[in-house]
Amino acid sequence: METLRNVLQQIDCLKGRLQTLRPLPVEALNKIRAAFEIEYTYESNRIEGNTLTLQETALVVSEGVTISGKSMTEHLEAINHTQAIEFIKDIARADIEINERTIKEIHAIILHGINKEQAGKYRNVPVMIVGSKHTPPQPYLIIPQMEQFIREHQAMKNNNEHPVIIAAYLHDELVKIHPFIDGNGRTSRLLMNLYLLSTGYTLTTLKGDDEAKRAYYAALEQSHTEGNREAFYLLVANAVKQSMERYINIVEG
Repeated sequence: METLRNVLQQIDCLKGRLQTLRPLPVEALNKIRAAFEIEYTYESNRIEGNTLTLQETALVVSEGVTISGKSMTEHLEAINHTQAIEFIKDIARADIEINERTIKEIHAIILHGINKEQAGKYRNVPVMIVGSKHTPPQPYLIIPQMEQFIREHQAMKNNNEHPVIIAAYLHDELVKIHPFIDGNGRTSRLLMNLYLLSTGYTLTTLKGDDEAKRAYYAALEQSHTEGNREAFYLLVANAVKQSMERYINIVEG
């Protein structure tokens, strides 16, 4: 089994290869990105229980098709997630620092039309996570923990921590704080990808099939209950590596 350090070294080499391929023809680039984004939307929603298939997700997002037998919420989750990807792309291009406002804006897009009262707002009630031993903080602790979260993110940047580690931390810690009633997972994965995109990496998908989902939740549980982030960081690093390899293979043809 490869170590985190080895995977990060491979990612650095892949990033170097990717830089030599840029700039790509706009038309080709747009098609590749569109395919990656649909797949990412499908898998991220799949992790949370959305039953739209990859093809159905593409039809809903790209052609506005209504899928018989699927709920309105599932349609909105696909549409909203696609819009949230456009939002993080805009933020990444503008090189805007990640802050609480940005995180709330991502969450507001995710829950648009699904939960108007909670969209973009921190929860004001305690919560428990089904199947987890980790108990998220009480509501009165959310703001101070979010402020500390942003400070720690900035400190990691100032200390020149590897961007993939910072991206994984953003995902891991936001899920741990669980600041929202719903949509924490999707928001965390989008926040992770916002940082990856802003630092020159490709959009990275965490898979939603049963085996991948079990590994994903197990790594988060280990981080949140034992304080050991290694497994989750390695999981994210491998996903980044696979995304970049696939992207480069498509471009090189």
